[in-house]
Amino acid sequence: MKRCIVGIQRPDGSHPPPYKSEFPSIWFPSLGSLAAVLSDDNRRLLRLIDERQPKSLTELAELSGRKVPNLSRTLRLMADYGLVSLQRHVRDVQPTALATEFLVVLD
Repeated sequence: MKRCIVGIQRPDGSHPPPYKSEFPSIWFPSLGSLAAVLSDDNRRLLRLIDERQPKSLTELAELSGRKVPNLSRTLRLMADYGLVSLQRHVRDVQPTALATEFLVVLD
């Protein structure tokens, strides 16, 4: 289990006060973007990556039942937020889940 604290930026771009003296490590611009990135399907995908450690997007597609282009877009977005690492090997990209459990801090 890899825990991560996430938060929502205020409309003025500031951050809410820390939770138990811990600041979120990932900030989302809105609750909508947090909900889209951390949807039930995407959290299941992160757990699948963590548990099965696929060596490529093709292998992950087979495990998840999702198509490679869909996975590629989703994982790039997650990588932008620091939720996944994508390691390029000769012809393959290996995903690694950096977080699988989330504490959401709302103002």
